[in-house]
Amino acid sequence: MKSLLSRYWWLVAIGLLVLIQFNPYGRDHENPPVYQEIQWPDMEVRALAQRACFDCHSSETVYPWYASIAPISWFIQNDIDTARALINFSDFVAIQRSENAGAVVRSGSMPPLPYLLLHPSANLTDAEREALAQGLEQALGLQK
Repeated sequence: MKSLLSRYWWLVAIGLLVLIQFNPYGRDHENPPVYQEIQWPDMEVRALAQRACFDCHSSETVYPWYASIAPISWFIQNDIDTARALINFSDFVAIQRSENAGAVVRSGSMPPLPYLLLHPSANLTDAEREALAQGLEQALGLQK
C-alpha cells in the first residue's frame, strides 16, 4: 500500500502553492519615485531604453499579471531589485556608473533571453542595439 503522501502529492503541491501566496515579497508593485531621470541624448534613444530596459532599470516598471503569483513574483522582484541597484535610469543622482553599459547592450546579453521571451517588443535589431549602446555611453559620459 502506497503512503498517503505518494498518493496525494498533487494535493500537497497545490497546498504549498497556496501557502506561498501569503509571502508578500514581490507583490508590492508600487514603483519608487523618479528622482532625476538620466539625460538622454535624444528621444529615440530614450524610447529604445524604455522598450528594452525600463521594466527593470527604472522606476517606471510595468508589472505583468503573473508578477503577483509566487514564486514567479519572487524571481521578477529579485531581478528588478538587482537591476535597479546596478543602474536605475530614474535616479541619476544615485546612479552607479556602469562603465560597460554600452558593451553589455552591444553583446546582446541585455535584455536577457527570459525577458525577451515574455516581452518580444524588447528585442532590438542590431542597429537599435548600437544606437542604444552609443546613447547610453553618451548619457553616462562614457564616450571617449
